Amino acid sequence: MASETDRLAAERYVLLTTFRRDGRAVPTPIWLAGDAGELVFWSERKAGKVKRIRNSGRVEVQACDLRGQKTHGAVVGGQARLLDLAETERVRRVIGRKYGLIGRVTMFFSKLRGPADRTVGIAVKLDG
Repeated sequence: MASETDRLAAERYVLLTTFRRDGRAVPTPIWLAGDAGELVFWSERKAGKVKRIRNSGRVEVQACDLRGQKTHGAVVGGQARLLDLAETERVRRVIGRKYGLIGRVTMFFSKLRGPADRTVGIAVKLDG
């Protein structure tokens, strides 16, 4: 039987829900991959979701379509953490591998857009 981490890591898109300080949910569809028993993704360091993760780390994850409008499967809670530069580079490689040519091209152009610390890797350890 596959774990929730494996099930979500196999999805093409997931809806990541982070929470504002006042408790309001902010859902965002993202790419992610599985790595070492965690779900990993990357984002611009100045993005709202990064700020919300820095404040609390509480997240929910659910499989979805490209735009995050149609969801399926269970909503799973977890705790997110920001990664250092070396771990962020590992996340880029894992995402590139999972999403093939499109993933590698996306990672390449992301690197061209600014310094290495412009983006940050994020790991989610699911509850349970």
